Amino acid sequence: MASSLPFHGCKTRNLVELILERDRQTIFPSEVTTQLEKLRDEIASGQNQLQNGEAENPTALAQHLQQLRQQRNDLQNRYLRVGYGFNLGEFQLTLNKSTAVIEWYITDTRFETFIITRDRLQHLKISNLADASYTFINWVNEYLKAYNQTKIEPKNSDWKNSLAPRLSRLALILRLDEILKLVPTCSRLVLIPHTVLHLFPLHALPLANGDFLCNIFPDGVSYAPSCQLLQQVQLRQRSIFQSIFAIQNPTGDLSYTDIEVNSILNFFSSHIVLRKNQATKAALLHQMSQLREANSLHFACHGSFNLNFPQDSCLILAESVDKNHLLDFSKCLTLGNLFERNFELDQCRLVVLSACETGLVDFTNMSDEYISLPSGFLYAGSVSVVSSLWTVDDLSAAFLMIKFSQNLSANLSVTLALQQAQNWLRNVTKKQLDQWVTEENLLNPTTKIQLRRRLNELANDAQPFKNPFYWAAFCAIGQ
Repeated sequence: MASSLPFHGCKTRNLVELILERDRQTIFPSEVTTQLEKLRDEIASGQNQLQNGEAENPTALAQHLQQLRQQRNDLQNRYLRVGYGFNLGEFQLTLNKSTAVIEWYITDTRFETFIITRDRLQHLKISNLADASYTFINWVNEYLKAYNQTKIEPKNSDWKNSLAPRLSRLALILRLDEILKLVPTCSRLVLIPHTVLHLFPLHALPLANGDFLCNIFPDGVSYAPSCQLLQQVQLRQRSIFQSIFAIQNPTGDLSYTDIEVNSILNFFSSHIVLRKNQATKAALLHQMSQLREANSLHFACHGSFNLNFPQDSCLILAESVDKNHLLDFSKCLTLGNLFERNFELDQCRLVVLSACETGLVDFTNMSDEYISLPSGFLYAGSVSVVSSLWTVDDLSAAFLMIKFSQNLSANLSVTLALQQAQNWLRNVTKKQLDQWVTEENLLNPTTKIQLRRRLNELANDAQPFKNPFYWAAFCAIGQ
């Protein structure tokens, strides 16, 4: 196999270059930063002259701009190769020997899988590529049809109940067991999906032996938009994890998010919380200076992914839903807002999007750009983002987030803390859950009665959250 992947020049290139621009002063020496800024300004001035018809000799100016861009690229590539200058061999050297990367690439006619480690690049060879692509496309269409039906008929549980066998089928289509034979013994796995694969909980794929992918790597399974972006995010150092900025139940209709946020605050030495109707966009922007200093952001609210206009994908804040139940995007925190210059998270180690569909991407975009709320928070400066792939259950999500935060307080990595919380939620019995809730003093008497009524018909040894619908929705993206 060649030492570079032919498609890697385009995958998430625009986002990579945006983050490179944003993090320039931490990546490059000061004198290089000055040179890059001078080149940037000169290129911008020349482009304006061309666009406005002010150039005396447009051909000569265009040639000069090309030279300036080449100078900029050469200068950048001495320190960090991105975009078309990305060098896979150099990226491999940034991986430690205990990390493996699985990357997929999908087109209308191709379905490729690559396994990347510090020492090797391997390609899964599929004998009948056309049949594999056709089978995969059919699976995707059936999955999305079933999932979308739950939005039309909220009480329809067909998608939820069939999720486990669907994931088993996906594992076979992706040839997961064959892929793992090419992965050397290592403790950490990073998954880099492509286009529509971003929509599925690949970490929760079952194996032939009955285990799950996330359980065979002791340091966990995380996600990244691309090798380039992973390389850049790893340069960010965020050792402090003491303060949290939280948005709590801004629409007032998520019963268990209050328990979730109030419990999580105990794991931080300082906190700022915007609760319920106080959690407006105006209030959020008013406290932007405190938000910039936070080590963790936690959004316990509703989320919305807008496939037609991804920049309007948002976290729904107070006062953002009108009397006709329509969203006023000017009062939501949108993906577009995250790319604004005043939204800087230079102290942030983790953003938790404890809301529905916050990890979905624009999978129809064939430019390979990674367009999603997590990409916005990575751009804004966070090291890691935890987000969801579907409309989550309020109760199980709250328990998962509390356990996740407990694990983080024990100095586990974001990836491992989430994995262990998911394992706990999947395996916990009704009796163990009741004991945990009591020991942690999580619920008030009224809410405790409501929980017992919900689980009343289950046996003490039943596992109420065993279905992947409850535990598999959340993914760790980034470092």
